[in-house]
Amino acid sequence: MTQISTTDNPNWWREAIIYQVYPRSYLDTNGDGVGDLPGITDKLDYIASLGVDIVWLSPFFKSPMKDFGYDIADYCDVDPMFGTLADFDRLVARAHSLGLKIMIDQVMSHTADTHPWFVESRSSRDNPKADWYVWADPLPDGNPPNNWLSVFGGSAWQWDTRRKQYYMHNFLVSQPQLNFHNPEVQQAHLDAQRFWLERGVDGVRMDACVFHFHDRQLRSNPPALVRDTSTVTDVNPYGMQAHIYDKTQPENIAFLQRVRAQLNEFGAVSIGEVSSDDALAQMAEYTEGGDKLHMAYSFNLLTPQFTAAHIRKQVEDFNERVKDGWASWSVGNHDAVRVMTRWGGLDATPALAKLVLAMQLSLKGTPCLYQGDELALTEADVPYELLQDPYGITFWPEFKGRDGCRTPMPWTSQAPNAGFTTGTPWLPVAEPHLAASVQQQDLDPDSMLNFQRRFIAWRRSMPQLTRGEIAFFDAPEPVLALRRDLEGHDSVLAAFNLSNAPVSFDWPASAGATPLDAHGLPGDAANGKLTLPPYGAWFGALAGA
Repeated sequence: MTQISTTDNPNWWREAIIYQVYPRSYLDTNGDGVGDLPGITDKLDYIASLGVDIVWLSPFFKSPMKDFGYDIADYCDVDPMFGTLADFDRLVARAHSLGLKIMIDQVMSHTADTHPWFVESRSSRDNPKADWYVWADPLPDGNPPNNWLSVFGGSAWQWDTRRKQYYMHNFLVSQPQLNFHNPEVQQAHLDAQRFWLERGVDGVRMDACVFHFHDRQLRSNPPALVRDTSTVTDVNPYGMQAHIYDKTQPENIAFLQRVRAQLNEFGAVSIGEVSSDDALAQMAEYTEGGDKLHMAYSFNLLTPQFTAAHIRKQVEDFNERVKDGWASWSVGNHDAVRVMTRWGGLDATPALAKLVLAMQLSLKGTPCLYQGDELALTEADVPYELLQDPYGITFWPEFKGRDGCRTPMPWTSQAPNAGFTTGTPWLPVAEPHLAASVQQQDLDPDSMLNFQRRFIAWRRSMPQLTRGEIAFFDAPEPVLALRRDLEGHDSVLAAFNLSNAPVSFDWPASAGATPLDAHGLPGDAANGKLTLPPYGAWFGALAGA
């Protein structure tokens, strides 16, 4: 059960832990093979048992589901696939009774092409919503107005025969880009956000929030000086452009301030998905000053790099450039290869999952955990003929898409489809996941699931790890060594072995520290020398540091 206090702590969200639920894959209660809101409600006791504070729900709004809910056709209704508004209200009420807060995914930059706004907008050039989307005339030779690319492949422009113009889409062709330069568009989103806040929502996760505005002059992007492989893979030409005109426009600041002002009315929090050529610059812009986003959701640990130097650099660069802003560190989500496979390869073991969780929860920032990582699930192998993700279908076989991290949660190893559904699941249940089911791990005191519960509880007793400043020590790869300092408390030292081989090294700072126990990871220190087994870690308390 969660214990975080919000009454006298305006910055409670800095001490919180977010748990992401991908509704399609959590629990299906009606046998149609797709998870639903009643299924999430049924499992809120389980989520509360993890010790997390905020439940982030990926989109459940009315949608044609071409991008599985990130293409919204009605911002103020639940898709029948997931249930009803009454189901949502019951979910919120139950979550609040357990001390959990609910965060919804706000996809503001684009809609589905079936949204009534777009249906009206494309009907003519002079209807009331004609300027609600980004429309442009062709060049004299019929080509699109500029070179902008879609993240999901091809041009960011699609010809429309009704208006005889191009419309912009940053993702799928069926996800037209809204024109945020139109104040009516901004107000429509604020109205939709208020609708959910009045229903008791405690926070919003702003998807693709760097995409809200575009360059009014529609200038072409220049080539990238350094190819971006952090937000897209190296097989995607999107990374070959410097995206200075199709997103991250300065007008976004004032809009985010309007969003924050409304959230403040309800005491709700926000976290923004920030992906750009210089993500840290946008994180600083969007979180500094306390009048825009509460937190920036970082992609910097969702990459294949798993070295102490890489992790240290991401945190130090953030702290240096973002100043008074706040990070949310994630190592897994619904768009990335599962961390066990991405960082552990084919030989990943639960010991890696335990080490990664402890490391993530020891960094300065709000951790964001992804469903199934508490079970140490590996990336599922989904054959091409069963792929659902249009992104993966487009870039197959070098990039297999996002289905491998979205397969159903394994609740039990006995029931069909791991207890996820009585029907045919929308994605197959991965065979290796059966042995890692919640039921199996509940019974094993040494399981990843029970380790996560214990470590989160232990972390909550260590305010240095939730509120303290952070500094790193020079240590040999693969060791990440750090210190968390909080006024009025002993400093906490921590060292993590990021490899599957034992390591020993001299760490003079540890000589005066008292070892901390109850965190559950193996490691020893004596006379300033640390010995860490594979994926081991050590914590110590240092007085007067």
